[in-house]
Amino acid sequence: MTPRILVVRLSAIGDVVMASGLIPALRARWPEAHIAWLTEPTTVPLLRHNPRLDEVIPWPRAAWQQMWKERRFRDLWNAVRRFRSELRVRRFDIVLDAQGLLKSGWLGWLAGAPRRVGLLSREGSQWLMTERVGPREGDDPRMSHEYRDLADHLGAPPGSFRLDLAVGAAPRDVARAALARAAVPAASDGRFVVLAPFTTRPQKHWFEDRWAALAGALRAEGLVPVLMGGPGDREAAARIAQSAPAVINLVGQLKLDETVAAIADAALLIGVDTGLTHMGTALGVPTVGLFGSTRPYLDTGTPRTAILYEPLDCSPCRRHPTCGGAFHCMRHWTVERVMAQARLQLQVPDA
Repeated sequence: MTPRILVVRLSAIGDVVMASGLIPALRARWPEAHIAWLTEPTTVPLLRHNPRLDEVIPWPRAAWQQMWKERRFRDLWNAVRRFRSELRVRRFDIVLDAQGLLKSGWLGWLAGAPRRVGLLSREGSQWLMTERVGPREGDDPRMSHEYRDLADHLGAPPGSFRLDLAVGAAPRDVARAALARAAVPAASDGRFVVLAPFTTRPQKHWFEDRWAALAGALRAEGLVPVLMGGPGDREAAARIAQSAPAVINLVGQLKLDETVAAIADAALLIGVDTGLTHMGTALGVPTVGLFGSTRPYLDTGTPRTAILYEPLDCSPCRRHPTCGGAFHCMRHWTVERVMAQARLQLQVPDA
């Protein structure tokens, strides 16, 4: 059997990166399969350059939401029907709902595949699946452990699950040009460090004054610190840059696939629990991850990524901090400790 497979993982950036290991796992299980990925437009750039994917299908969520907001219910109904037809004409044999929510399960169900496998299905999506991969008992320290469980359930060969980001040629050219304009050393010199301070929850942040001090420490050792993030991070990045003349601020200046390309050229990445940090691991770049309120993984499967995490009595608190904004778990990480780990990561040889 040569199946036609649809992976549904709609968002967010970090989750799509960590689910990307499904691509080589599925390719190893079914070398000739047609593999498609359904995702939101914002994460399409993470996938569209991957030669191991046959197609990337964007879900027009914003357009549907606008029709709903404007009470254009007939137009919305017709749009959903068209999208269903576009999915069903592809005749998928297997749908993998790698998000496990009602919206992702419903979209997977629309595709009409006879086999629908849900990962940690909830919110009612379990009733739309023909199979469900549930959580294992106890903590699993492996990065992407839930997606690895899904790959195992499907019979993927051992060791075939590997995070899989591809760098596009055009994004690489744009990224290198932007770095050159900012007087960042060429990729062949390998002397710049990506700093990824930004994420969606304040309890996952490290402190801005420490990022500024870290930038100075990196410069003192001949490394050029480069701030990276999305357009929504510009204000915070400007504050860090104002306190750190050593830093080069490229936040909001690169598109997502261009950011991937820039990270791939870096000597090192230092970041919090955010999508860009996961990209460093996926791309094989020496990476230092600073964790406190969350502990999604401790075993990254590669010596090139080190996770700094020391649990307190209150951690991991995830979305419910009890410290009143003190964030002791992140305050534990001093600039000196981060620099010491950075030096170690720079010495890890390429695989």
